[in-house]
Amino acid sequence: RGSDELLSGSVLSSPNSNMSSMVVTANGNDNKKFKGDDKMDGAPSRVLHIRKLPGEVTETEVIALGLPFGKVTNILMLKGKNQAFLELATEEAAITMVNYYSAVTPHLRNQPIYIQYSNHKELKTDNTLNQRAQAVLQAVTAVQASNAPISGTTVSESAVTPAQSPVLRIIIDNMYYPVTLDVLHQIFSKFGAVLKIITFTKNNQFQALLQFGDPVNAQQAKQALDGQNIYNACCTLRIDFSKLVNLNVKYNNDKSRDYTRPDLPSGDGQPTLDPAIAAAFAKETSLLAVPGALSPLAIPNAAAAAAAAAAGRVGMPGVSAGGNTVLLVSNLNEEMVTPQSLFTLFGVYGDVQRVKILYNKKDSALIQMADGNQSQLAMSHLNGQKMYGKIIRVTLSKHQTVQLPREGLDDQGLTKDFGNSPLHRFKKPGSKNFQNIFPPSATLHLSNIPPSVAEEDLRTLFANTGGTVKAFKFFQRDHKMALLQMSTVEEAIQALIDLHNYNLGESHHLRVSFSKSTI
Repeated sequence: RGSDELLSGSVLSSPNSNMSSMVVTANGNDNKKFKGDDKMDGAPSRVLHIRKLPGEVTETEVIALGLPFGKVTNILMLKGKNQAFLELATEEAAITMVNYYSAVTPHLRNQPIYIQYSNHKELKTDNTLNQRAQAVLQAVTAVQASNAPISGTTVSESAVTPAQSPVLRIIIDNMYYPVTLDVLHQIFSKFGAVLKIITFTKNNQFQALLQFGDPVNAQQAKQALDGQNIYNACCTLRIDFSKLVNLNVKYNNDKSRDYTRPDLPSGDGQPTLDPAIAAAFAKETSLLAVPGALSPLAIPNAAAAAAAAAAGRVGMPGVSAGGNTVLLVSNLNEEMVTPQSLFTLFGVYGDVQRVKILYNKKDSALIQMADGNQSQLAMSHLNGQKMYGKIIRVTLSKHQTVQLPREGLDDQGLTKDFGNSPLHRFKKPGSKNFQNIFPPSATLHLSNIPPSVAEEDLRTLFANTGGTVKAFKFFQRDHKMALLQMSTVEEAIQALIDLHNYNLGESHHLRVSFSKSTI
């Protein structure tokens, strides 16, 4: 709550450590003392004290912080101190704003800023000395009333055709990397205050409804973002206006959020995340930087990583991964597991370089991926899945690489180097495989099937892995490919491990991956 830089993972510092009383002459009362509050939880007031503002920030940007929560009635900028006071029309609006920003650190010009209640119950400003701020405030209020857009520093006078709705419907294509509610909030809040988000899966596609405070912001976001990729060459945004004009959010969790109501329950049996814990969680997960995931939308690495961590429900306080490529997999079935089986399963989500089953703890293994992006992806998709009858746990390892055994040392085949394997799926940049990465599912996609192999042959082959084949379908256009459905995800995982790269004769090796389709 008073942290200096939540996202840099610095130690939380108390806001009163260096807050002396400030002398303010902008309001006509000579040397009227405005004291900074000692703590955020001071008595609620409709006047808010904002600290650590970037030097060049404008009145409009500060006013914009308050607009989603209600009418802004006064502002006082203390340029020399990098501080400001903002007065809202009601105490309720101010309380909502403080609650919201205690869970979500506000940023202006990419710098974190801090908001708390002021000791003052109202702002008495001398309008002659505070003319510029008052003019901006009047203009913003007028603009807000007439629904025209506000641009960064001046109030835009160009009329914009009124947008249809403040709610956007967002579809994400080529979802090679998990996209979460927090990632969407980060991207879209560049265009204005995001009030509510609901995410869901429909027709096997990740979709979201996102509500802005103002239809104009929705229009600007749609114009700027439709067709853009969130990460390099994947996660493409398809954006339309929704027919809805207001979203009704019942729960605040990883599927839906109402940013104006931090008090909502989480609904799915989880306790509602306390804002302080949420802030701490954001601080911890932001340490998991993901190299190479910077996109045309320039999401900071920390956000991408926090998103991946959230997608994998990863709670690893204090682990600074720095794009770590090595995973620790535990609770393996030590009677059955081999380096080859781990290579095949984890190879669905990235190019596995090395695998080491631990000599003294054979239910655990280290797996080195080609980059941090792939290790995040494998972790978010495979943590909690069943392999050889046991639920496996996947976390980031503290090791930077997997060591190979010394020359001439026999480690019973527990360590294997796959660095030059011809079976890597993602060697070619821009390969189609990048667009076909899906969570483990009961339906498998088969390819590279030779003409002589019939449905019955494949059904028999897959039934021999110990599961039941529920359905099968060749692709109409191309009999080299087919969909095959096992009765459970665990059976499909087993079949993929056993039969990916299986030699079907005629120099055809079967390719197996998880499918988003059902038969």
